Formats: sequence, C-alpha cells, structure tokens
Amino acid sequence: MGYKERKRILFFGLPWTFTVYTVTEDMINMKRGLLKTLEDDCYMYKVTDVQLETTFMERLCGVATVICFTGDNTSPTLKLIHVKHAHEIKDYILKTSEEARMKRRTLNTMSLNMAHPDAIDDMDV
Repeated sequence: MGYKERKRILFFGLPWTFTVYTVTEDMINMKRGLLKTLEDDCYMYKVTDVQLETTFMERLCGVATVICFTGDNTSPTLKLIHVKHAHEIKDYILKTSEEARMKRRTLNTMSLNMAHPDAIDDMDV
C-alpha cells in the first residue's frame, strides 16, 4: 500500500501543480517541475517525526500539509504541501517509518546520562 498525491492550489483544492508526492513503505518521493524537474527521495527509516499543519484556507479546501522531520542530509524537513488525505498519510508515514527502523534495526534516539544531575558538569569538553 502507499499513497500518490499531487500538491494542490488553494483554489478549491484543485491539483493544478506540477508536484507529485509518492509515499511507499520504503521511501517518500517528491517530483516537482515542468521544464526543469527536481526529484527528491527520503528513505522511510530516516523519518524521525511527522507533523500535520492545517491553515484556515487549507481547511476550507479540504487539504493539509504533512511535515516530515528526517535524518536526511539533502532534506532534513520534507513537506508534502496541500495534499488530500493528509491525516491518513501522516498516520501511514508514522507507522511505516517505525516498521522500517525496526526492520533495519535502526534507532533514532538520543541518550543522555541523567542518572546523576551533575553528570553534565563532569564531562570534559
């Protein structure tokens, strides 16, 4: 399963743009442009968090923006702008990215030694 959506303009949510987002269980792909095209990929296991942003105009048009925070060098923040089914896509990305990390045995966590409050002062910097 996956999703293929077009970026939509905020005029009744019509798909009159040249940006296509494809979300599969392995990666997120963004293709944009007409004469000069740009294609950007991000592996699903690199997605660390997902945010859903909906402005007033987006709510009127039935679209939203899905923001993916990634560990990718070229796109640390990947935005799927003005897409329909944004809640479903966000939930799919969250679930699938967690499964991809478990499959690759990859963890995106930061470990701080907070067992002792003075542990930070003891570090040699």
